[in-house]
Amino acid sequence: MNDISQRMDRLPITAFHRIAICALAFAYFFELADLNTFAYAAPAIVGSWHIPVSDVALITSTSFGGMFIGGTFGGMLAHRIGRRRGFILSIVVYTLFSLLNAASWNVLSLAVFRFLTGIGLSGMTVIANVYVSEFFPARLRGKYMSLIFTLGLIGIPATAWVARFVVPVGDWGWRLVFVWGSFGLLAIPFATRLMESPRWLLAKGRVDEARRILERLERAGGVMPADTAVAGGPAYAGVPLRSGSSLREMFAPGYRQQTIGLSLIWVFQTLGFYGFVAWVPTLLVQHGFTITKSLEYSSLIAICNPLGAWLGTFVIERFERKWIVAVDAVVIAVAGVAYGLAPSAIFIVVFGALVIVTIQLMNATLYIYTPESYPTHLRSAGAGLCYGLGRLTNVIGPFIVSMLYASAGYLSVFAYISACWLVVAAVVAAIGPRTTGRPLELVNPNEPTSLIQQGVQS
Repeated sequence: MNDISQRMDRLPITAFHRIAICALAFAYFFELADLNTFAYAAPAIVGSWHIPVSDVALITSTSFGGMFIGGTFGGMLAHRIGRRRGFILSIVVYTLFSLLNAASWNVLSLAVFRFLTGIGLSGMTVIANVYVSEFFPARLRGKYMSLIFTLGLIGIPATAWVARFVVPVGDWGWRLVFVWGSFGLLAIPFATRLMESPRWLLAKGRVDEARRILERLERAGGVMPADTAVAGGPAYAGVPLRSGSSLREMFAPGYRQQTIGLSLIWVFQTLGFYGFVAWVPTLLVQHGFTITKSLEYSSLIAICNPLGAWLGTFVIERFERKWIVAVDAVVIAVAGVAYGLAPSAIFIVVFGALVIVTIQLMNATLYIYTPESYPTHLRSAGAGLCYGLGRLTNVIGPFIVSMLYASAGYLSVFAYISACWLVVAAVVAAIGPRTTGRPLELVNPNEPTSLIQQGVQS
């Protein structure tokens, strides 16, 4: 029997896949730009409003509170209304509130707007990751996730250099950085051209719609449509159709290990990632560099962001993803300590670049690894929960950094960041599922082996 999953996995890359690449990369470009706007604007805001570093921590924390809501409920929304519509809605939310960030008049107003922006940012990220995992063939989904992420990551150095030139022009220059982040609204025309995920349609029982989209993909790819169409909607022969998702099921024996393990990975990845990225410009200023020099070093480091994801296009399909995550996390931990010990500007840039390259390889891998670890009826909700819990934990992350810096100094921050990455390495090595190159339906340990084999062999 030829089912929808098998037929999608045998497809070549079609014009519709290329449309998806453009839409997702464009949205990621401004999503990642917006995600980093506060890091680059913060030193100027501190100087303009004369606020302490603890207020920077407050604003950053509220942003992560919004990201928790956006990631968790964005995943649930995508399961209810569809990947395509959820994606478009999240873009509208994050770009609208990013623009309002530019109108902030005090710490409280900026914190509120960053909270609301975070809802849209995380919702979009989770839904986009799920869409890539479901729409692209199993043998290529990791590679194209890395490619899309690479194109999107260009938004980070672009934002760093925008900040480098607009922030110093005056006390109001930091506001223009947030205006820049709102340009993500331009992704909407591309997003409206996306196809809905046939796997999601099938899970919802909309078999005819799923079949029509799949047949369009097959014609576009020059593949003869299968003689036997999907009848009844199971993803694999004999496996019952599942359309609902529940929090209880994510922690049931079949999925408990994925949910706990991936949640821990995202918690410590988020603490380690933002402990470095969000604080580097501000910590450099506090360490004695001028705002201009801090932004200059940060901008040079930021150029390396796309290189890590680009590296992923070569390795992410060649090695098991769990081991890429584990080894990469150890490298980040070592490079992070080296950055903290760097004796001069040259070493700051070199080790900072190494941290960024390895961090973005990590992100490209986790962005595809997380959703592919769940079956379709749990994929967006499960990925959203794990991603959202990571963001929720980082509500306290900025205060940890602030406290460590105030009580134990500059180096203690980098020791803490490295410890976070070592936890990621240990968890994924111990309990991370294997996913590389496998059909999505075969990743799930809850599927009866005999039925899976029956579906594959048909």
